[in-house]
Amino acid sequence: MWQIFMGSVVLGLIHPLFPNHWIPLITIAKTEKWTNREALGATLITGFAHTLSTIIIGIIVGFVGIKLSESYSYVTRIAAPLILLVMGIIYLFLDFRSHRHQHFELNKDKLKKSKSKVAIITSLCIGMFLSPCIEIEAFYFQAATQGWLGVLIVSIVYLTLTLSIMTLLVYFGLKGINKFNTQYLDQHEKRITGIVLIILGLIAYFVEF
Repeated sequence: MWQIFMGSVVLGLIHPLFPNHWIPLITIAKTEKWTNREALGATLITGFAHTLSTIIIGIIVGFVGIKLSESYSYVTRIAAPLILLVMGIIYLFLDFRSHRHQHFELNKDKLKKSKSKVAIITSLCIGMFLSPCIEIEAFYFQAATQGWLGVLIVSIVYLTLTLSIMTLLVYFGLKGINKFNTQYLDQHEKRITGIVLIILGLIAYFVEF
């Protein structure tokens, strides 16, 4: 269970750092002259929409994993870590082929035409909801080897860290404190994700807590 918890923490910490999760919110907030409170509120709403779709799919993946674990013992020992390894390799391959994101991309022209804050936030929520994080879904299958408690741990850790880090990054960005260079993260999201998934897969196979 500690392995599931620590893996969730690692993914939960890395996932929201990618610029396409929070820079659009800073850009819109400054363009629309939102107050910090309005910007942070929008961050929590859109971040929750993003995590909600991921958790819903994760629960479905977890259900399948639990059923398989109950019937086939090899799922716990081999299949779950193998899925993480394969997903990690796929992410690395995609990174080498292209540096373009598959996550939600900000359509600035469309949002500029939206006059109300509600319309802008709604557009962001829809975009974020329709772009669940696949790397977390792969880990749900690993978590399912520990039953519903494992699925619950991943969901809580992922939700808490994603919303917290997104809110902090937007806050610091609005204050002008956040000056670190996001170019590498922006260009190599898949590479970083792939490496993390491979490491988690190897740990899941070779290390027993």
